[in-house]
Amino acid sequence: MARIKYYYDTETCRYERAKITKSDVILNFLGFLAVALVMSVTMVVIYNTYFESPTEAKLKKENRELQKHYQVLQGELNEVEDVIAALNERDNNIYRKIYEAEPLPSTVLEAGHGGAVEYKHIIEKGLRDSKLVAGMSNQIDKLKRKANIVNQSFDEIMSLAKENEELLAAIPAIQPIHNPDYTKLASGFGNRINPFHKARVKHEGIDYAAPRGTEVYATGNGKVKFIKVNSYLQTGFGNYIEIDHGFGYVTRYAHLNAVSVKEGDVVKRGQVIGKVGSTGGSSAPHLHYEVIKNGKKIDPINFVINGLNNRDYVKLTELAARENQSFD
Repeated sequence: MARIKYYYDTETCRYERAKITKSDVILNFLGFLAVALVMSVTMVVIYNTYFESPTEAKLKKENRELQKHYQVLQGELNEVEDVIAALNERDNNIYRKIYEAEPLPSTVLEAGHGGAVEYKHIIEKGLRDSKLVAGMSNQIDKLKRKANIVNQSFDEIMSLAKENEELLAAIPAIQPIHNPDYTKLASGFGNRINPFHKARVKHEGIDYAAPRGTEVYATGNGKVKFIKVNSYLQTGFGNYIEIDHGFGYVTRYAHLNAVSVKEGDVVKRGQVIGKVGSTGGSSAPHLHYEVIKNGKKIDPINFVINGLNNRDYVKLTELAARENQSFD
């Protein structure tokens, strides 16, 4: 029941009962609504600021998951791009030089279509991550074009190879020891720390760390050019073999424990020619392996062609690129 209100009338000097008009009721009601509305808005703002709705929580979780997937996908794309770059490097610096073909200009791989105009329809959709999606799509298209160009180049090189099977068989194209998991590759071509005087010097081959007695293979068809055995000096290559593959290629296998061939022998790729040792200037049992082209020592890792897929080759080159200490 509403409380009765009174007011003091100065004319009658009496308390008179207050009369409530419709306008008073309406104003009071509107005032109540205004206060309620302000309080409601305030509560909603506070709730939205400090609390998440179930829908918002779900969307945020989905966004976090999508971000993780995006990062994984970006990493895989970068890995694919590295593989394509390594293949192109081998194609230009090894395969095309071997068969005297003109190298692919860098502009060929980078040329193409795409860009903001082609992916404008994605951006115009107004999605929150539309630019991210467009950028990823553009990157994938570029990789597809590069892969297609490198594939066409390989087809050209294969045609040249088929025309000269003798050269293809002579190239030193395998690892000189059994190394399926690549763990035996201990030191690569280039500046490395010498194990004896600890200075940085040019290491003109690659070292494979392996137990004494591990079989060593000829890496290509050829003729045994030179053998040095019974070397007891603690310097130099110790017992080693040189194979002349023709076409300007010579390979050297050093620090051997035993030699299974003699000078003048004709050998085939994969044939056992000796065993790993630690003769000469060697800090531990290993094989020091060199590739020489027209009298110049070059990085043997570029010639490991047979038995490796693209990812394995990239892994092998990464191991060989480590600037560590050599074994000789």
